[in-house]
Amino acid sequence: MRCPFCGHMEDRVVDSREAQEGQATRRRRECLGCVRRFTTYERIEEVQPSVVKKDGRREPFDRQKIVEGLRRACQKRPVSAEQIEELVAAVERQLQESGEREVRSTAIGEAVMQRLKALDQVAYVRFASVYRAFRDVGEFMSELAGLAQDKPR
Repeated sequence: MRCPFCGHMEDRVVDSREAQEGQATRRRRECLGCVRRFTTYERIEEVQPSVVKKDGRREPFDRQKIVEGLRRACQKRPVSAEQIEELVAAVERQLQESGEREVRSTAIGEAVMQRLKALDQVAYVRFASVYRAFRDVGEFMSELAGLAQDKPR
């Protein structure tokens, strides 16, 4: 770490402790050049990808948009707020683990639908009907038929 006083590149850590409710590590350092002390904070870099929309626009990832869409789809269904949060966290984790800087909105939607289908099929159909923007009843019925075929008897 470069000393903020003399610019020397070598130091030693005098003390380390948790800071900001575990979101950072506070380190007291002593410069080996000028022997002055300074504090640094170390945080995990959370890289959220940009979302590439269907029309080509790019915008920052917003987990709240997914949560709100799922709440609407799961309205009056036996899906708890905790289950919705777990689903969104799983999708968010998948995006972070991919390491991609840009992700298509369609990939996010498909990841949400895949998990929602296993959680509640009625909520899945509701979400899919908005997400896929069915143009007519035939497309909607085709999705339902596919869902009925997937269901174990």
